[in-house]
Order: sequence, then C-alpha cells, then structure tokens
Amino acid sequence: MQHHPARACGIDFGTSNSTVGYRRPGAASLLALEDGKPTLPSVVFFNAEDDSVSFGRAGLNDYLEGCEGRLMRSLKSLLGSSLIDGRTEVHGRALYFRDLLRDFIATLKQRAELAAGRPFEQAVFGRPVFFVDDDTGADQLAEDTLAAIAREVGFKEIEFQYEPIAAAFDYETRITGEEVVLIADIGGGTSDFSLVRLSPERAGRSERRDDVLANGGIHIGGTDFDKQLSLAAVMPLLGYRSRLKSGRDMPSATYFNLATWHTINFVYARQVAADLRQLRSEAAEPAMIDRLLALIDQRAGHWLAHQVEAAKIALSDGERAELSFDRFAPGQTHGLLRTDFETATAPLVGRIDHTVHQLLRQAGLAADAVDTVFFTGGSSGIPALRRRVAGCLPQARQVEGDLFGSIGAGLAVDAARRFG
Repeated sequence: MQHHPARACGIDFGTSNSTVGYRRPGAASLLALEDGKPTLPSVVFFNAEDDSVSFGRAGLNDYLEGCEGRLMRSLKSLLGSSLIDGRTEVHGRALYFRDLLRDFIATLKQRAELAAGRPFEQAVFGRPVFFVDDDTGADQLAEDTLAAIAREVGFKEIEFQYEPIAAAFDYETRITGEEVVLIADIGGGTSDFSLVRLSPERAGRSERRDDVLANGGIHIGGTDFDKQLSLAAVMPLLGYRSRLKSGRDMPSATYFNLATWHTINFVYARQVAADLRQLRSEAAEPAMIDRLLALIDQRAGHWLAHQVEAAKIALSDGERAELSFDRFAPGQTHGLLRTDFETATAPLVGRIDHTVHQLLRQAGLAADAVDTVFFTGGSSGIPALRRRVAGCLPQARQVEGDLFGSIGAGLAVDAARRFG
C-alpha cells in the first residue's frame, strides 16, 4: 500500500490513447485527463474556423461534427520514422511533426498536474519493446527523441519501462501467490509481450531484472488491423485494385495513404487531386474515382478511417457491421462481416502468433510452464487475435486487465518504486 504520495508519475503515451498514473493513498492510480476520464485520445485538431487547437475527445468531436480543419492522430507512430524530422502545412503555416508531439506531451503533463494538484518533474515513460522492428539504431533514436521532448516540456528526470512490464506490475498488485505470466499488451501501434515471474513478495524488490524471463514484440497493432480491413473491404469501393482502360492497375499510393492514420493528410495535397482527375478519364470504372475525389474534396479521410475503426470494434463484438459513406457519398452504405475482417487480418495474427512462440523459445519455457495470460491494450479484444495468443498456451488461465489503463497504472507503481 502507498502510505504517502509518490514524487513521480508514470506516462503511457499511446498510439490511440494516453494515460498518466500517480500513486497516492486512498486514490485511483490513473489521473482524470478529460471530462473525468483517465484516457486522453492521442489526437490533435487544428480548427480553421476559429484558429484554435483542441486535443483528445474534444478535437475528435470537432472534426467529426464537420468543423473545417486538420486532424492529426496516431502521433506515436512518428517516433522512429523519417517523418519525425519532417513537417506539414496547417492553415498555411509549416508545422514540424516533432513540435506536434511536444505540444501533445506538454498537454498531457499539464492535465496530469491539474488533476494531481501538484507539478511533476520526474516520470517513468512507457515504451514498446520495439519502436522499430529489426533496427536497434532507429529504435534507440525513437526513445531518445521522446526523452528529449519530455525534457523540453519540463520533466527533469526521465526513466523508461517496457509497456508489458508495466502492465505486469499492475497485475502483480492483485495476485496472492507466485505466477509465471505472459503479458500480452496489444495496443494501437505495437504488440508487446513479456514473460514475467510475479508474486506479492517479489513486488517489494527494487531490482526485478531476474524476474523478467523474456521480452518480445512486433510493430503490429490496432491501426494495422484498421489498415488491412480498409484495404481489403473499403478502398476497393473507391477504386483500389480497379483497372484503367489500358488494362493497368489503378495506382495504389493514395489508397495506402488513406488507410494509414498518420499519412491520411498526404492525400489532400493539390497534386493528388489533379492526378486523380487525369486518371479518372482513363479509369474503366470512373464512378469509383468520383467517390474518391468527393472524399478528398470533403477532406473526409480521417472521418472514413474512424468509420473503419468503429467497424473493427463492432466486428470484435458481433458478426456484422454497417459502414456509412454519408460524409462524401450521401445514402451509401456497405456491410462488413466478421469473416471479412478475419480474412483481411489473418497474416497479422499469424505474425503475432510467431512472436509469442519465439518468446517461449527465448525464455526456454514449455507452454505448460506459464500459469496466466494477462491481456491488456485495446486491440487485445479482437477475437481471432485473442484466440490465437491463448492457443499458444492452452493450459494457462486468461485474465483481462484494464485494456486502456493497466500500463499507466503499472508505470505509476514503477515510478513510485524508482523515485519514491
């Protein structure tokens, strides 16, 4: 039990949602960041109508309600990519992506301090096992970039913890005996796994290195499931994989940009629309290109991506979802089946399955040596994915944590342990 307020907070800067954890007696670990809720969607909206900037749900709602402006989402995906040192145009002004991340992290800090009633100068930041797969230099650069941004907004002491280890610390606060646990943290941008030995007695130790049996991860998360569903079932309605009269395929770059959250804004460049109008005259099915041009004219790319994400969530709970194109094609809808979703994302599930088996080999553990699979992260609720991960460890019991809060709560535990 925490007998005095901690000095430091734990920050889970997520691809889709962010949280801040802070340990203090008699209070919940997660701080309220927006409308009394502990999650702040990792969203920034630049409102062109009143030249304002809004974050989180407020920004997303402004965009979805039709306010003219520019939406930026999946900000964490910029870390480790070449885009981090690039810039984009917002209302005629150049905006550096690095500054965009700094503004969001600053907002996260300010809201956490307001909720806690005190400033924070120390923090433990969560990080995926790999920001970037198979590139240790780029991976370290991503962490260094996030650390530099954290210092710029006022944090003086910064530590990092793997996100699945943080979730393990949260789970450890509620168990009564020793367990070997697979932490399956499947978030918006990455799938991270840790095999950890946990117990109430071990929780009091300052050094836990020997309790971590293996770490692994892959740069696949909820936004990748959105992308594959979009490319398989939605983009073909806008001309993806259609033919030109010459027999050649319609160029695909615009569709891939539309299906990827952090590149949607690229399709609004003037040259893109000009090129598509030229291609329309060559298209075997020009009505599809008309629909695509209408989407671009209405700047409805993020709106459509939100519809695809909502369909993914609906298909995780049920067998069918209805997709609306009202924003750019009034009255047009398209039905999606769970089988469509599972077929489109089967390769992703297979790669995640392979990662779990690699982790067991790395730890030198047989599947039956694992007592529990602890699921966290919003995308861990995808049925096919959960079945596949659980199937790797058929004798382990399945436990679901707070899908959006376990990491932040665990980082708060780690922050109190490290900084007092």
